[in-house]
Amino acid sequence: MLAVARDVTHRYVDPLAQVWLEAARRIGLAVERSAEVYAATDGRGRLAIGDDATLDADDSLAQMIFHELCHSLVEGEPAFARPDWGMDNTGPDHDWREHACLRVQWLLAGRHGLRALLAPTTEFRAFWSQLGGDVLADRSDASVQAAITGVSRADRTPWAPALGDALAATAQIAQVAARFAAPEPASPEPGRARSLWREVVAPPAPHPTGLPAGDAAGTCGSCAWRTGARCRQAGAKVDPAWPACERFEAALDCQTCGACCRAAYHSVEVSRRDPVVKAQPALIVDRGSYLEIRRTGDRCAALDGGELDHGRIARYRCTIYDDRPRTCRDFTIGSTHCLTARRRVGLSL
Repeated sequence: MLAVARDVTHRYVDPLAQVWLEAARRIGLAVERSAEVYAATDGRGRLAIGDDATLDADDSLAQMIFHELCHSLVEGEPAFARPDWGMDNTGPDHDWREHACLRVQWLLAGRHGLRALLAPTTEFRAFWSQLGGDVLADRSDASVQAAITGVSRADRTPWAPALGDALAATAQIAQVAARFAAPEPASPEPGRARSLWREVVAPPAPHPTGLPAGDAAGTCGSCAWRTGARCRQAGAKVDPAWPACERFEAALDCQTCGACCRAAYHSVEVSRRDPVVKAQPALIVDRGSYLEIRRTGDRCAALDGGELDHGRIARYRCTIYDDRPRTCRDFTIGSTHCLTARRRVGLSL
């Protein structure tokens, strides 16, 4: 057949690539393809992703952009102004920050049945592959706390609504494409990779409260946020037999938290007649019209612990627990104020 000269006036773009290129643009990133990198940000709004020849067969531009956006969720909005989100691939904090990113990726993709399609393909794939159940259960793991903060940011600007819209659109495209995926042969050729479209699953139904469904083995009846017949997280009545939602927490431990004693609140005021004034005079600051407990940085000076060591956070301890002021004695674990404090420091969704 003879070639016929013609003017090419349009170009084809893969649907998933189109979705995620536009999502990145709305969030504030211009995506460029390059044979010189795998994935890198320049701190000036440019995200470079390897070209097709650079990537593996199970990579996709959509997954690569999504992964980088999960990094941005963990590191926070200021990280947009830092090359590679401010991460140092050789530093001691690299692994747990990467793990935090993957926990965010696992949760957000899971809401839409996209964990297989949008799975990471880096050297941290082994960590991803062992994720399962409640990936936020261990609150003494620095990557868990960072992931909770990251997931919480997904509902705020600049990520919302673009990120959620992109995930929903990807799920719609995936459900249609999966119906047209060719069945796998009964005896596949050695080394033949399976189609990712065959791995697409239906998005999970929301929890009866309307919150995202969870993967924890517990129920509303065993959740720390149920008080009587109501759930503090959902602000609604719950059936104790309902399965856990994404915000499930089996138990609250003050010594892995310390939220109310640190950045969640900026001051602990005490009465002049509170016994702590005489028992711990070195910790009392007189502001004229009121007294408060002295602070060290963003935390109560009486709080010990919280050091980060190889991705683990040391347990907290009140050094004046027996003399603690009434304000602290009246603070109730599992209360609305407790939930607020934990959310502020990234311990609860």
